[in-house]
Amino acid sequence: MHPTTQTSGQSLMLRPADERFHTQLDWLESWHSFSFGHHYDPGWMGFGPLRVINDDTIAAGRGFGMHPHRDMEIITVMVDGELTHADSIGHCEVLRAGEVQRMSAGTGIVHSEINKSDRPCRLLQIWIEPEQVGIEPVYDQQPIAIGSEWTTLIHPDAPRDAMATASATRMWRARPELQGQLQLPADEDNALWIQVIDGMLELQCVDGVNYPLKRGDGLGIVDSATGGHTLVGINRTADVLLLALNKNTA
Repeated sequence: MHPTTQTSGQSLMLRPADERFHTQLDWLESWHSFSFGHHYDPGWMGFGPLRVINDDTIAAGRGFGMHPHRDMEIITVMVDGELTHADSIGHCEVLRAGEVQRMSAGTGIVHSEINKSDRPCRLLQIWIEPEQVGIEPVYDQQPIAIGSEWTTLIHPDAPRDAMATASATRMWRARPELQGQLQLPADEDNALWIQVIDGMLELQCVDGVNYPLKRGDGLGIVDSATGGHTLVGINRTADVLLLALNKNTA
């Protein structure tokens, strides 16, 4: 079971940055919000259809060689530097800071992700279970400008510049100004997951209880409507992701 805090009909599930699983290799430092590889905790197998959030820093000239995936939505948010992607369906692209990559692995895709630059790069890789399995593999990559308000990255209907997905999950990113406020969406059908990319924020709940959040912290919100809560930027480097996920599986 997830560790939870009950407040005003809400269940808040905090995943502090320093309690995540940690992989340290000569070329890779990775922080895993959920069980991954040989890191296993039955209480942290995911959050509904959200199965993986890995915060990876990859050394220059190194990376992940060709490896397969199947029936998974894989979203990469490039934070710093660049990464070269190649796959079995014909793509060879450089993913740069500020860009988002989406793969629907579907019936199967083999890919590599190599940092061919001369400095380390940082990315968040996110795995989400799709609603449909056995679909044709799909690859997409876009630069998405992030401002102080919520910017849509992933949406099943792909509004404006956002990318489509084979999942009902929606994903936003924002860099709030100092003391800038971000309202959480009122959504009775979905649970929310907050992942802090950088800086410091505070979650201000409708019952008056506040939760400070820093780089690497994650927090899930389930049960009852999620509207009324506010995220506030505490410093000028605040950078945060928000995911809306199927509540029935969270």
